[in-house]
Parts: sequence; C-alpha cells; structure tokens
Amino acid sequence: MPRPGAERRAELGLLLGVALLLALTLGACSAILESPPVPNPEAFPGIAGQLGRFGIDVQTWTSGDSGCDDPSLNPTAIRFTAQGLDQPTPLTLRIYIFRNRDTWDRRLADVDTCAGKWTTDPASFEIVQTSPYVVAGQGPWPPAFADAIHKALTASAGNGG
Repeated sequence: MPRPGAERRAELGLLLGVALLLALTLGACSAILESPPVPNPEAFPGIAGQLGRFGIDVQTWTSGDSGCDDPSLNPTAIRFTAQGLDQPTPLTLRIYIFRNRDTWDRRLADVDTCAGKWTTDPASFEIVQTSPYVVAGQGPWPPAFADAIHKALTASAGNGG
C-alpha cells in the first residue's frame, strides 16, 4: 500500500506535468497568432508568377531594355509582353525594378522621362508605381487588366524595399 507522502508526490508530479503541457500549448498558440514578417520584394520571376495568379500571362521578356538611351536605367528594366483577362492581344510593357524605396523615389522622374521617349501616344500611356517597381506601357489598358497589374505588383512588392 502506497504511503500518503508518495501519493502527494505523485499528485504534485501530475500537476506539474499538466502545467507544463498547458504552458507549451499556450506558447504554441501565441506563435500562431503572431503575424509573419512582411516579405522582401520579389524578382521578376516572382512578379511574373503573381501576374499569372491574377490572370495575366507573361509571354516573353528581355532584361536590360529600358526603352531609352539612359544606360543607368537598363540594369533595372525588363521589357515583356503580356495579355489576359480583358486584354486579348499581347501588349509590350516595361518594368523597372529598383533596389529599395529610396532609389525608387529618386529614379521615378528618370523613368517618366525615359517612358516619354518610347510611348507612341502620351494621352493613353499607362503607368503603375508601387515601390520598388514601375510598370509602364502604351494604353489604354482595359480595366480588369490594369487592376490585375496593380494587384500583382502590390503582392510582389512585399515591404516595398
């Protein structure tokens, strides 16, 4: 027959075990409630994937084509063709991808100047600016296509650099 002290130690051990299990469970739950960190901006393959997720098919792309004679913009630029949703034929677009928000802020005017050199109709030219990206192309873009570009860029931008 167990002694009363042994029963007391067994009860205390059981209570400590339950308390430890409860603490671990609550700790795990609080980890679930914490938001994950905002991701860094994506490179072009990730952006193309986001465009696809929102219904735009990126068909071809060429790195280093800013569309103008500004050699400092060429490393940031990718010319690509895309179509989808309410845009039935491929459009040529350019994306300028900057290292961070400061560079994006500093270079927006340069992108505007460059784009002005390759646009065929400034009145219908379209541009979407979401740090650290700028997407530009001849328009007008149909509403669903334009909305999908905006959503894809926002999703790709993460913390904006």
